[in-house]
Amino acid sequence: MSDTLPDTLPDPLDELDGDEPAIQLLPLDAWHRARGGRMVPFAGYEMPVQYEGIMAEHLWTRESAGLFDVSHMGQVGLTGDGIDAAAVAAALEQVLPGDVAGLAPTRIRYSLLLNDEGGILDDLMVTTLPEEGAHPFGAASHYVVVNGATKYDDLAYLLDVLPDDVTLNLMEDQALLAVQGPKAVAAVARLVPGVEALVFMTAGAFAWNGHALWISRSGYTGEDGVEISIPAEAAAAFADAICAEPEVKPIGLGARDSLRLEAGLPLYGHDLDPETTPVMADLGFALSKRRREAADFAGAARILAERTDGPAVKRVGLSVAGRQPVREGASVVDADGAVIGRVTSGGFAPSVGAPIAMAYVPAALAEAGTPLRLVQRGKIHEAVVAPLPFVPHRYVRAGGK
Repeated sequence: MSDTLPDTLPDPLDELDGDEPAIQLLPLDAWHRARGGRMVPFAGYEMPVQYEGIMAEHLWTRESAGLFDVSHMGQVGLTGDGIDAAAVAAALEQVLPGDVAGLAPTRIRYSLLLNDEGGILDDLMVTTLPEEGAHPFGAASHYVVVNGATKYDDLAYLLDVLPDDVTLNLMEDQALLAVQGPKAVAAVARLVPGVEALVFMTAGAFAWNGHALWISRSGYTGEDGVEISIPAEAAAAFADAICAEPEVKPIGLGARDSLRLEAGLPLYGHDLDPETTPVMADLGFALSKRRREAADFAGAARILAERTDGPAVKRVGLSVAGRQPVREGASVVDADGAVIGRVTSGGFAPSVGAPIAMAYVPAALAEAGTPLRLVQRGKIHEAVVAPLPFVPHRYVRAGGK
């Protein structure tokens, strides 16, 4: 794979609507440029696509640890005005199909922001915060991280549907840094002792050089690692400090995309959109049992019917023959050449050593081992449905790996 291929990424500029700012700068913009980061527009920000090269950065993260600047993501604190945390959780459950009410303090849950038809408006992480004073987000009872390209739309939607006694605070004065890879936590723990006690999908309050941090053991690469919410003014100093550790190098968007693709993780706006339900997307694990039984979340009737009867289409992994990557937008065709599906993500997988992709295909063709044909720019590529993920996840869970 060429280290200069910008088309290993999704369309780099997700257009923003309305009065939102055009292209913004990350708190670490100058830091990235000083280290040779090649900057591209993405999700409304100038972001580094690569430093040394996508292939090298991808493999380094799989073997050691990489620093990713994900400050474009939306960090949102939710506070109840005259209502308690339980009421805030109940309000969130109007639009999320997960069990937020049963989520203990410092626990994180992957969930989905749904419209009334059960379509996915965004995928996100929600954390129940400990009592006020035990975290850096003021009086907030819940902390939600949403995708950068959708954060303004998400906020507008939430403001419209949540009760007036829930206040949303988009914390634009906070940077968000991810350190990912098998050696990530050991490196971070030298700067922030105690972080190693976290396990996958848990979080806690820490401090570094007098700055309050909120650190979660989570990420978007399939590797172990952490995500660190830090005041924007301290981000460059922390980035310097963590990259001074021998295991850690800065990593760009190109490797972030290839890593998440190998891990079988969907990207909103590409593999997920408002026309796609959680069942189509093979994200049924995000539908908590209590919520399924109550059938009281947005789009419940359609989603539960699809769970029972099966969806018309389903997201699958694809192993592609040969060496040529097949990109987003390629068609899946039947033996007669009729279009029956679409590729939503694709590229060369450095850890696999071959091209891979994700696509939506008719549910009857979603079984692993099913041969399929893909058409890209008039050329036919042979593929086979492959289990997801392509590379095993290496999260550190309670009780061990």
